[in-house]
Amino acid sequence: MSASLQVDPTAGPVFLITHEFYPKRGGIATFAEEIARASAVLGYDIEVWAQSAPPAVEKGDWPFRLRRLPLKGTHDWGCQLRLARELIRHRRHLRRATVYLPEPGPMMTMMLLQFFHAFRPGRLVLTFHGSEILKFSRQPVRRWLAGQLIRRATRVSTLSNYTQELLLGHFPEAAEKIYLTPGALRSDFAVVPPKPEATRSKIVILTVGRLHPRKGQLVTLQALQMLPPAVRAQIEYWVVGAQSKGNYERDLRACAAAQPDLTVRFFGNLPDEELTTVYDGADIFAMTSVNMEQSVEGFGLVYLEAAAHGLPVVAHDVGGVGEAVVDGVTGLLVPPDRPAQLAAAFEKLIHDQALRRRLGAAGREWAMRNCWKESAAALFNPEWAEA
Repeated sequence: MSASLQVDPTAGPVFLITHEFYPKRGGIATFAEEIARASAVLGYDIEVWAQSAPPAVEKGDWPFRLRRLPLKGTHDWGCQLRLARELIRHRRHLRRATVYLPEPGPMMTMMLLQFFHAFRPGRLVLTFHGSEILKFSRQPVRRWLAGQLIRRATRVSTLSNYTQELLLGHFPEAAEKIYLTPGALRSDFAVVPPKPEATRSKIVILTVGRLHPRKGQLVTLQALQMLPPAVRAQIEYWVVGAQSKGNYERDLRACAAAQPDLTVRFFGNLPDEELTTVYDGADIFAMTSVNMEQSVEGFGLVYLEAAAHGLPVVAHDVGGVGEAVVDGVTGLLVPPDRPAQLAAAFEKLIHDQALRRRLGAAGREWAMRNCWKESAAALFNPEWAEA
């Protein structure tokens, strides 16, 4: 371990409290797990408190202590009250510790307990991802509560400059304690060998992400359907992810069925160990996220995973996506609400194999630039973060 990444001896034990942890999927769950792993590697005494999970899916090789809480991990009042009871029961331990809240679920509980001195942790660290900033700021009472929590925090972090500016715009009280803790590749993505060259009958465009309007699968599908028939005949669109809102999957399938000359395959929610095969079967990665009224794309760890597999990326230039995908270097960024321009970006990559290879090769290097240990050190070691 380098001298610049030494453990802060004043941190004491670290309790990472989250409603989003394995076996839940998604960027926040990945972030929480990887920060916990990196903190343990650095030498921090870290314990993760996470939502309940079936014993059959539990991993046995965590390098940190894991305590499952008697809650499902939603943001409803039931979960908030159950978490509050746990925090109150263990208040004596928390008062001498660093409590790290990496997502909005436990933040909402701490907003209510923060006014009772007996329940305040020794140090409080918060991480914001984007959408929760908008949700907290739109309701006056919750905005005030979030502002008070930020004032009491030892430090606050975001994954991207975009989210940092968003947070400071709504909660300027974070200005003196805010740090960047960018996401990196998952531990099992650390080394991804180049996929072998293969002759395929069709070019595969792949999207990996929960099936939700904000992730833009329907936008991607409609752009691909705009391509000339001869181009559509050369491609397949692969969709990986589970339904997460309303009838969105039904709408996607109906849209795909309306133009049967474009092959669309729905894989569902694949486990991580099967994703490598899917990535290696693809030629282009697409996730055309759109910012919604209370939901934004703060960064997007999946873009790094796709890049690590040597896939050029097509994405919308929204939120913090431009910090995960470099336009013209690792992929092509298109303004949102420009379907013809989006279709043209796909057609360009479909016809230009050399461009696909160049962007994919650059993406491999780009995906390796961040380090979870550096982000963990920035959260818990003030000497390193201020260096």
